[in-house]
Amino acid sequence: MTNDHYDIVIIGGGPVGMALAIALHNTDASVLLLEARGIPEEVGDPRPLALSYGSQLILRRLGVWDRLTQKTPITSIHISNKSSLGQTLITPEDANVPVLGYVVSYFDLYRSMYQELAKKPTDNIDYIAGATVTQLETSDNLGTVYFDYQGREVKIDARMLVLADGGKLTQFIPDIVYKTQDYQQCAVIANIRAEKKQVGVAYERFTSDGPIALLPNKEDFALVWTAPSSVAKEICEFDDVTFLKCLHHHFGDRLGQFVATGERSAFPLMLKYASSITAQRMVLIGNAAQTLHPVAGQGFNLGLRDAYELSRAVSSMHNTINKIGTSAMLTKYSEKRKIDSYGGMIFTDMLIKLFSDEHALLKSACGLGLSALDCVSPLKRFVSRRMIFGAGG
Repeated sequence: MTNDHYDIVIIGGGPVGMALAIALHNTDASVLLLEARGIPEEVGDPRPLALSYGSQLILRRLGVWDRLTQKTPITSIHISNKSSLGQTLITPEDANVPVLGYVVSYFDLYRSMYQELAKKPTDNIDYIAGATVTQLETSDNLGTVYFDYQGREVKIDARMLVLADGGKLTQFIPDIVYKTQDYQQCAVIANIRAEKKQVGVAYERFTSDGPIALLPNKEDFALVWTAPSSVAKEICEFDDVTFLKCLHHHFGDRLGQFVATGERSAFPLMLKYASSITAQRMVLIGNAAQTLHPVAGQGFNLGLRDAYELSRAVSSMHNTINKIGTSAMLTKYSEKRKIDSYGGMIFTDMLIKLFSDEHALLKSACGLGLSALDCVSPLKRFVSRRMIFGAGG
C-alpha cells in the first residue's frame, strides 16, 4: 500500500493539503498525503469560496483551474457601511489585473484537485483516504506518524511532516500553542436570489452585528452573513419569508427584494493562529497555521499561498533532498511567510473591530475612510493588490 519512509508526509487532504501534494509532483521528493475523510466524491460541502486572482494563477499552474465547472468572475467589489454615507467600489483597473477573483464551490474545487492528483503518475506521491492519525513524534532527523487505516495501525517516518488538518493534531507538539479570539459570531451561508440581476458584482456591507457579503453566483448570490451566535441560530430557524425580509432590512435596497433562498447553515468564527508555524521536523499550513474571519475573503487564499510557497521551498532543495525539514529550511520558510500571514490576520481583525464599533465618531471615521479609499487611487491600488496577492502586492 505505502512505503514506510517518505521525504514528506502531508496530514490533511483538503484543498490546501492537496494543493501542496500536486505542487510537489514535479520535485524529487517522495510524498504521502493522508486524509481522514473519504475521497472528495463522497464529501459534499456547500460553502462558497472567494478566490483572488492571485489564487487563480496558482491553480492554473497546478493544472486545476480548467477542471472547475462552477466559477463566477468577480468584476467589482462594492463596500459600504450601514448607517454611514461612506462607500467604495474596487474594480480590476484599480489593481491592474484582468479580474479581481472568482467565486467557486468548495466541493467543486476539492473534487477538481482530487481529479488532477489522481491523473498524475504515482512515481513520487501516494494518497490514502480514510486514514485517522493517532500520534505524531519528532526527533532531530525524522518525524513519525501513526495512523489507523482499515482496522490496523500504520507507522510512517518522514523527513518533514506538514499539518494541513486545521490544527487538530498540534496537541502532540508541545512547542506550538494557539492564540485565539472568539468573535462570538457565526457565519450563515446560503444561496440567494435577488429581484435585480447582476453578474460579477460582489458586495461587502458592514453592520454593527458584523459584515454581510453577497458573492456573485452566476446571476444569483452566495451569502455569507455574519451575526452574533445566538442571532445566527435564530436566522437559520426562520422560515424563508422572514429570513429574506430580515436580510433585506440589514442589506438595503441595492438589489431590490430578495425573492428566494436555498438551505441555510452556520459555522462559528474566531481568529486562531499558532505561536509558531514550524517545530522540529514539522510545519503548519492553511487553517492549521491561521484561521481568519471570512471578512474580505482572505483565509483560503492565504492558505493556498502557504502551500505554494512551501512547495517552492522544497523545489529549491534540488539535489539536496536530505535538507528537507531541517531547521534551516523551516526557519527560512517561516520568515518568508510571516509578513503575509500576520498582514492577513491584522487586516481582517481590524476590519471587524472598527466597523462593528457603535461609537458615533468611529462610525463616521469609518465612513470617511471608505470615501477616501474610493477617491485616492494609489491607496486603492495598494489595498486591492494586497487583498489579491497578499504581502507581495
